[in-house]
Amino acid sequence: MTDTLDVPDAQTPERGLRAGVLGLFDSVIMGIAGVAPGYSIAASTAVLFGAVLLGGAAALLYCGIAMFGIVFAFSYLGRVETNAGASYSWVRRALHPALGFLSGWALIVSALIFMVAATVPAGANILGLFSNGAANNTAEVTVVGAVFFLLMVVAVAAGVTITVTVQIVMSCVELFLLVLFAVLAIVHGHHVHSFSWHWFSPTIFHGQSGFAAGALVAAFYYWGWDVTANLNEETKGAKRTPGFGAMIGMAVVFALFEVFTIATNMVLTSGQITNNAADVLSVLGQQVWHGAGGKFIVVAVVLSTVATLETTLIQVTRTMFAMGRDHTLPRRLGTVHARRQTPLVATVVVTVISLLLFVGSQEIGSISKILTDAINAIGLQICIYYSLAGLAVVVLYRRQITKSFSNFIFMGLWPLFGAIFMGYIFVKTIPGLNGPTLGVGLGAMGLGLIPMFYYWAKKNPYYRMAPREDRVAVLEEFEENL
Repeated sequence: MTDTLDVPDAQTPERGLRAGVLGLFDSVIMGIAGVAPGYSIAASTAVLFGAVLLGGAAALLYCGIAMFGIVFAFSYLGRVETNAGASYSWVRRALHPALGFLSGWALIVSALIFMVAATVPAGANILGLFSNGAANNTAEVTVVGAVFFLLMVVAVAAGVTITVTVQIVMSCVELFLLVLFAVLAIVHGHHVHSFSWHWFSPTIFHGQSGFAAGALVAAFYYWGWDVTANLNEETKGAKRTPGFGAMIGMAVVFALFEVFTIATNMVLTSGQITNNAADVLSVLGQQVWHGAGGKFIVVAVVLSTVATLETTLIQVTRTMFAMGRDHTLPRRLGTVHARRQTPLVATVVVTVISLLLFVGSQEIGSISKILTDAINAIGLQICIYYSLAGLAVVVLYRRQITKSFSNFIFMGLWPLFGAIFMGYIFVKTIPGLNGPTLGVGLGAMGLGLIPMFYYWAKKNPYYRMAPREDRVAVLEEFEENL
């Protein structure tokens, strides 16, 4: 039995998303594109190096293991209920409506902040193709990035089938280029450091604070695979396909991140990493393939940034759509374009807010500081809604967890470990973060209390606790969607 809200005509053709247009391969591509390996490496390498030095491979390893627990959580949660809001709806059902709303809000604010974090490297890399000096000019990077972002908005508004077709082409080219340059870096004759297994050791962090700081950045690396869940209303086999797509996508980017982090440790000096925060991959490309050939990796970064901007726009607009449809945010957000069947109002709102954030980001300072503050702030918000999803699946499937060893591991122990891990790094990193990061990361979450209490006070049906029988995934429902 699936709990539904008393919202008139929530799924009529006029208001619904385009159902059943995406398959498993599409979900895999969207999962990879959501993580955006080229962008994540380009934007986050310097931040990760600043947090753990040569311990990046270890941070990505341990955070990746925990992240797979959250992937399993999303997979099983999706088998109970199909909803474009994903964790926003699932956490409500399993835990509490207020936690469900905050889970959805965490995704919204993290996505909006990410628009700044994504367009900065995009602008820097595009300008870097023509002038290294321009790539470090915050104002020029912001303007070029804003234009770049607007082009992505047009693509997303055109419809999900067009978006996915473009993603397939871009992601395949991106993955080919990244694998090519990873191999070139590893076989490159001149290495600054020789490979060391110590790079994977827990002792490389020199304490829990260093470990948590690295894990927070690593969480940002992996963030985005869950776009497959936000597309579940538009996917064939909606209760199974998005989860499988996310698992395969995560496995691909996990391997790629480890290989590239090792290659970066071997090829680049600390100065090359810290002094080129927005275009580390461009520097790496020139080290292993000097001249015009080295610029091919910039193409991978630009394609990856296009991909992740599109998937993040999909995530935030689908979440806003679901919240507007439930009237936990203004109901206009829950409407779709009559012909394209995309959440047009939500897309326009996200576009306006993002452009305002672009302008405001110029006041923060250097490109390096913008990226560091944005990545850490997003990391805090990621931890909130991923940890809630990990707890939700354990609660929802509590009657099924002990029925087999695989159930115990994949819907119980592993998701619970992922939830605890995300909660741990959230609590552990807060004392070490600066004021702006905490203000953006936690302050943005605090703003969500305003609409939450407003619509709660108006006795919105969403805030009624789900019936007791709906807070457990019943055996028949579980077996049907295995």
